[in-house]
Amino acid sequence: MRPLLLLITLFTFVLVKAQAGTSGKEVTKRHAGSGDSNEGLPPFIELLRGRDGRDGRDGESGPKGSPGATGEKGDTGAQGPLGPSSGGVTYIRWGRTTCPNTPGTELVYKGWAAGSYFSHTGGGSNYQCVTEEPQNLAFGPGTAEHSYMYGVEYKIWGNTPRERHHLQDDDVPCAVCYVSIRVAHLMIPGRYTCPPNWTREYYGYLMAERYNHHRSTFECVDASPEAVVGGHAWCWWSCVLPCGASMWQSTCPPYEQEKEMTCAVCTR
Repeated sequence: MRPLLLLITLFTFVLVKAQAGTSGKEVTKRHAGSGDSNEGLPPFIELLRGRDGRDGRDGESGPKGSPGATGEKGDTGAQGPLGPSSGGVTYIRWGRTTCPNTPGTELVYKGWAAGSYFSHTGGGSNYQCVTEEPQNLAFGPGTAEHSYMYGVEYKIWGNTPRERHHLQDDDVPCAVCYVSIRVAHLMIPGRYTCPPNWTREYYGYLMAERYNHHRSTFECVDASPEAVVGGHAWCWWSCVLPCGASMWQSTCPPYEQEKEMTCAVCTR
């Protein structure tokens, strides 16, 4: 019984060995075709291969490549907000105590229009916007030679628009305005609109001292004028009257004879 058991065991071992050799050759052939690093290992070792290893670490960066081609120009973006102011401009609004409600505009001060006496040969020829809150420095008693300044009155009657007749003999107010977002201003006589790309601050009528008085400057008085409270009197000290066109020969058209001239104050 024991010899028979030994014979069966030997026969089983030879059979298993033969099958293992055949399987090892097939595996070896497959790995040989794929270039595996375990090529040529004995079949019984090949059968004992472990699992694949972990991924390796990134290698060092290669050299920097050459710049690529320039891309196409993109669309223009939206305009950004206004930057900080680097300039600004001031102007006087004659006939009003407030400044226009336009962006960047603020009132510096308000006051009254003043100028020289209409018959005096000396003094200044330009109108001034004097403040409502004057300040004085030290001065001594006694009299001295002076250059006098008087309040300016409206002289509006006749064929002027009737909505302004009530201002006859009233004193003229004024306002000094500052525009932070613009750097230039001008007064255009003969028009009540501004050129393209300019902002109209206000418009009105061109006025100056009476033709047979001593000269003054031409100023643009607001089309909707106000009056200084309590300043109504008939004085003829210093005046502003509407300017009527009086041009001769070929220079008159397109201006109409003696028709009130308009004006506009513009900034940019």
